[in-house]
Amino acid sequence: MEKQLQENICEERMFTSIFNKYAKDLHNFLYYKFGDLLNPKDKVQEAFVKLWENCSKITPDKAKSFVFTTANNLMLNEAAHQKVVLKHQQTKQKMYTNESPEFLMQETEYMDKLQKALSNLTDAQREAFMMNRVEGKRFKEIADILEISTKAVEKRIYGALEKLRKDIKEL
Repeated sequence: MEKQLQENICEERMFTSIFNKYAKDLHNFLYYKFGDLLNPKDKVQEAFVKLWENCSKITPDKAKSFVFTTANNLMLNEAAHQKVVLKHQQTKQKMYTNESPEFLMQETEYMDKLQKALSNLTDAQREAFMMNRVEGKRFKEIADILEISTKAVEKRIYGALEKLRKDIKEL
């Protein structure tokens, strides 16, 4: 029966003894191999957490191998992640546009004209026009929603288009 107690890492005394026996050596191994930048203390803790999570599957004679392999893999993953971060930081972000300042100013002016022209439409025209052009609804769908005929929707939208063309040219 005493042998069964020693075979179970899930027992607190056994786990504590394994931790006390290997934690310092594991930290030193990681520190010497990878340096201090990748937080070897954290990886030691994570390795022992994984040992605790898998305590029923691992025998005490395999515990050292498990924690060293796990911690080494954690450090390798962290190193690979840091390389990706560094590579991303080195790529230059686009700080320019292909549009000239004149184009951007004209675009802003046009949007102002469009907003003013839209505000000049009747409520019925604006509603039908926006449903068609912004929401992408078909004439039949708009007619069903507004409970009017398809011809009435067509008349509203075409009237809105004529009025918009006229108002935008004047502005």
